[in-house]
Amino acid sequence: MLIPPLHRRRTRVVDVGGVKIGGLNPVVVQSMCVSPTHDAPMVIKEVLGLEEVGCEIVRVSVPDKPSAAALPEILRNVNVPIIADIHFDYRMALLAAEAGVQGLRINPGNIGKRARVQEVVRACKERAIPMRIGVNGGSLEKHLLEKYGCPTPEAMVESALEHIQILEDEDFTDIKVSLKSSNVRMTVAAYRLLAEKVDYPFHLGITEAGTAWSGAIKSAIGLGIL
Repeated sequence: MLIPPLHRRRTRVVDVGGVKIGGLNPVVVQSMCVSPTHDAPMVIKEVLGLEEVGCEIVRVSVPDKPSAAALPEILRNVNVPIIADIHFDYRMALLAAEAGVQGLRINPGNIGKRARVQEVVRACKERAIPMRIGVNGGSLEKHLLEKYGCPTPEAMVESALEHIQILEDEDFTDIKVSLKSSNVRMTVAAYRLLAEKVDYPFHLGITEAGTAWSGAIKSAIGLGIL
C-alpha cells in the first residue's frame, strides 16, 4: 500500500537569530527555562544544557527589571537565540529588545492597550526582532469571553487575528503565532482554523499540560496531530 505524501502548510519564513522558521525549513525545537531569569548564572547553565540535547531556541521569562537587566550577560554566554517571554508589563518587552534578545513573545490577553503593543512593535521593527503572538485559552480578552461565553477555538483565533492586524498596521510581518490551551482538542481546532486564514508560521505547544507523564501524553497527541 502506498503511503500518501505529507503535504506541509507553506508559510512565510521568520528569522530568529539566524534560525529560520517556516517555509520548507525543518521544524525547530524550542524550550523554556525554569530558572528565574534574574539569576543569570543559573539560566546560562540551563540554556547550555538545553543546547547539548538539541534545543535550537530558548525562551526566558522577563517579568521584572532585574530579569531584563540579566539579559545581556545571558546573551553573551549562550549560543542559541533567546526569546523574551513578556506578560502584563509591556515595558519589559522594550527593555528586552534594547538588551538584544532575538525574539519576543507577548500574550494579547494581558499585554494591555493597543498603544502599548504598537510601541513594542516599533521597538522590534527598529532592531529586526521577530515577535510571537502567544494566545492562551486561559487568558483571553474580556470582550472575546463575553462574545463567545467561554474559551473556544474561534475566540482564540479572533484574538490572534486582532493582534496580527495591529502588527500589520505598523507594517510589521516578522510574526509567529501560537494558540495554546490545556485542552488538546481545542488547541488542534484553533490551529487548524487559523491555518486557513494566515500564512504566518506557527509555534506549536500545549499549555499547562500537567505532570511530566500527563504532559508528555497531551503534548505528544497535540503536536503529533498538528
